[in-house]
Amino acid sequence: MTKKTLISLGQLLAAVPAGAIATLSFAPYDYAFIAPLTLILFFLLLQKQSPKRSALIGFFYGLGMFGTGISWVHVSIDTFGGMPKIASMFLMCLLISYLALYPALFGYLFNRFNRQRPLHQLLLSGPVIWLVLDWIRGWLFTGFPWLWMGYSQLNTPLAHFAPIFGVEGITLALVLISGSITATLYYRNWRPFMVAVLVAILAVLAGIPQWVKPDPKHSISVALIQGNISQEEKWLPSHRWPTLMKYMDLTRDNWGADLIIWPEAAIPALEEDIPTFLQNLDAAARANNSTVITGILDRKADGEFFNNILTLGVDADGPYNYKTATRYTKHHLLPFGEFVPFASLLRPLAPFFNLPMSSFSRGAYIQPNIQAHGYSIAPALCYEIAFGEQIRQNVTKKTELLLTLSNDAWFGHSIGPFQHMEIAQMRALELGKPLLRGTNTGITAVVDHNGHITKELPQFVTGVLKDKVIPTIGMTPYTTLGSWPLYGYCLWALALSWLLVRRKRGHFRDVRPTEKE
Repeated sequence: MTKKTLISLGQLLAAVPAGAIATLSFAPYDYAFIAPLTLILFFLLLQKQSPKRSALIGFFYGLGMFGTGISWVHVSIDTFGGMPKIASMFLMCLLISYLALYPALFGYLFNRFNRQRPLHQLLLSGPVIWLVLDWIRGWLFTGFPWLWMGYSQLNTPLAHFAPIFGVEGITLALVLISGSITATLYYRNWRPFMVAVLVAILAVLAGIPQWVKPDPKHSISVALIQGNISQEEKWLPSHRWPTLMKYMDLTRDNWGADLIIWPEAAIPALEEDIPTFLQNLDAAARANNSTVITGILDRKADGEFFNNILTLGVDADGPYNYKTATRYTKHHLLPFGEFVPFASLLRPLAPFFNLPMSSFSRGAYIQPNIQAHGYSIAPALCYEIAFGEQIRQNVTKKTELLLTLSNDAWFGHSIGPFQHMEIAQMRALELGKPLLRGTNTGITAVVDHNGHITKELPQFVTGVLKDKVIPTIGMTPYTTLGSWPLYGYCLWALALSWLLVRRKRGHFRDVRPTEKE
């Protein structure tokens, strides 16, 4: 091999660990400093490369990042999917390779435009390209906005940008800081570093305004029930009533709490099959001045399945009636778990694609807040807490709490539930609202309006989390404006880059003197 070939191969091999260490910046590890480090390494590898070569480096970087960062997905496929080991590994490799296409596309575009103009690459067009690709990844094929870099900075000063610009604003700040440090190191020029200093100063200043104000006069007593029901046993007919009685026993000891929260699909039966149980639960809640909020599945007469949240007791729709009860219906369904893309092709291949009730129908994108014990609550079921724009659009001026119900038992002892919790914390910080997270096996927690966990239960234990929650008054800029300020920034950065390029071309344009007559 030639020296040039060895260097090229070394760059590709280095891209994999450069991407893999990014996982350490997210929960449960929380080494936030690794996020800019992994970006700097990536940007250094992209310097002075052809667009095609940059795409290859980006792809290998993505293999490292997503190969480690979403390894938890394999737990549900391998443990509960009924697939042969080879088939499950192939499916995981397919998913990781798809996600690796995004850093590959970044690498290509990074050196396709503004090539040989490093400051434009690192400080203008580069951050915009990164942001746009994150948006596309969060939307295409129903979206997978996992491992957005901004989540890794939940406990750093950069988190102050969240109530203003959302998690995408934190990502933009990270890419700008990393790009400026890369330019400083690679080109031995201190001036680009001033961008990092400016972003850091702005982050500190962004933490000064108090966008929302706690309202201690209206504290809410809550009891979140963590049933810790084994996923293997959850839907067995013989375990239906033992499961229901377990939840009832835990609830009976906590009557009197304003809100009693059961997790996603806590009731292992279709709503239409247990009207008497629900009527009795509703009556007991009313008698004890409590509201019970539970996840439950439902099936309509036409055979459509829905993943719902049902409210019983105080402030519900009168005594429980199946036909008139108000429900929140999950909109953003989990691919393969709740619907199967290309179902006609995939269902015949393996039992994983034919899991019970794996063809759910969607609820509306925007739905009324849940009314419970006099409070307005914006809900989200499991996976859809990762879709910040959807949650934002469901928050109104009257919303006092955020609620997310989940069942992360599908992912066992992996890092997935911790990443899921981190994402939920970011929603609370962005929107300035306390958040309740009720789960089957953990992490069950209460999060304040600053995105900090105030109380939680250990994973894989049966228990009840009791706490007092203080709602907030006011709305954050992000709640009001969403991502529009970032759209404006992108247009400004691209326009500035274009103007600077034209100016430079005009400055160096050959000017030939006219011939003398």
